[in-house]
Amino acid sequence: MINIYEVNETNNMIQHENLDVRTITMGISLLDCASSDLAQVKERIYRKITTMAKDLVPTGEAIERDFGIPIVNKRISVTPIALVGGAACQGPEDFVSIAQVLDQAAREVGVNFIGGYSALVSKGMTRADELLIRSIPQALAKTERVCSSVNVGSTKTGLNMDAVKLMGEIVKETAEATRDRDSLGCAKLVVFCNAPDDNPFMAGAFHGVTEADAVIHVGVSGPGVVKVALKKARGENFEVLCETIKKTAFKITRVGQLVAQEASRRLKVPFGIIDLSLAPTPAVGDSVAEILQEIGLERVGAPGTTAALAMLNDQVKKGGVMASSYVGGLSGAFIPVSEDQGMIDAVNEKALTLEKLEAMTCVCSVGLDMIAIPGDTPAAAIAGIIADEAAIGMVNQKTTAVRLIPVIGKGVGEMAEFGGLLGYAPVMPVNPFSCERFVSRGGRIPAPIHSFKN
Repeated sequence: MINIYEVNETNNMIQHENLDVRTITMGISLLDCASSDLAQVKERIYRKITTMAKDLVPTGEAIERDFGIPIVNKRISVTPIALVGGAACQGPEDFVSIAQVLDQAAREVGVNFIGGYSALVSKGMTRADELLIRSIPQALAKTERVCSSVNVGSTKTGLNMDAVKLMGEIVKETAEATRDRDSLGCAKLVVFCNAPDDNPFMAGAFHGVTEADAVIHVGVSGPGVVKVALKKARGENFEVLCETIKKTAFKITRVGQLVAQEASRRLKVPFGIIDLSLAPTPAVGDSVAEILQEIGLERVGAPGTTAALAMLNDQVKKGGVMASSYVGGLSGAFIPVSEDQGMIDAVNEKALTLEKLEAMTCVCSVGLDMIAIPGDTPAAAIAGIIADEAAIGMVNQKTTAVRLIPVIGKGVGEMAEFGGLLGYAPVMPVNPFSCERFVSRGGRIPAPIHSFKN
């Protein structure tokens, strides 16, 4: 039973420590919208989304009022559009027209993002997959709320290096297509290895084909709460530190569980998963970097950073799984540069480099996230960074992702402004030596030996 002490404690987390439910995301299957007639596909997509999600935003707002819990975003994820539009789309422009329908539907129901403009190409590309991928720059330039993702590898299949090379080019083209907004389109594009089917966080969300017709996922975040709790454990040993993180993660996840079950009941849609991710915002005190500094680092990037992050990530997951039977998505700790004031400060002070961030991704939840790089970075270099990060995910049997933003017209040390939750970021240097011959070989990097478990 919940007692009055726990109620007061949760209220304090919300009012003073930046605890929030970051998103309620409704996953919607669009498999039944497929057709060889493009007009029919678009009409079915629009009708299904606007019918199934019509009450999503009002319900989220009602739960906020009834329970006093901030729900920052209401979002939608859909079946990867390469699967839905494959039979009808004859060129990239056809897929762009579907993206515009998704954007229109998202605007109609009032969500801030819709994810699933996606292709799953870890082993090979169909014609439809390649057409969708080539449409991404224009799709993201011509829409406001659409988010895109491409899965280029997995532990079971290896890395599709043809797709990796292509995605290096697509990231550059997307940056050019949105250069008037500091290449903002790239902030809505994620390249994955081992992408999860049930991720509620954008830009990488899509509704997996093994999911139900509709489902409710909740992403909850509380880096500020963890930081405040750790202040009380200053000077204590690692056992006390770990227990503190674990107990705090448990409390945060219980809030998400309450919201998820209530949203599921009111919307009459099955509950999927809780994603407990310490997802920072540009707000003061809502930073994963500051948690790591509270643990004992002078600045993120200092020796010991990877070990501290590994411990934090593990304890967050241990606390979360005790609070809900359905913890999934990308649960752990996000380390996006532009959305975390502590990370931004570390980059500006030259404590944190791209190479150190890559090392940190070996032990955290996602990967190289929201990192601004010079606009003249070659496409091959971007592909090489994607390949490095995907290899970490493939070998370690975990999800990794890359969301790089080559800011056209800006160089190292300049600032890129993305606005809102996406924040701002200093442009970071990229290793100048070429990997073009490597990424141009073509074909696949085979799956690691430990993937063969049948």
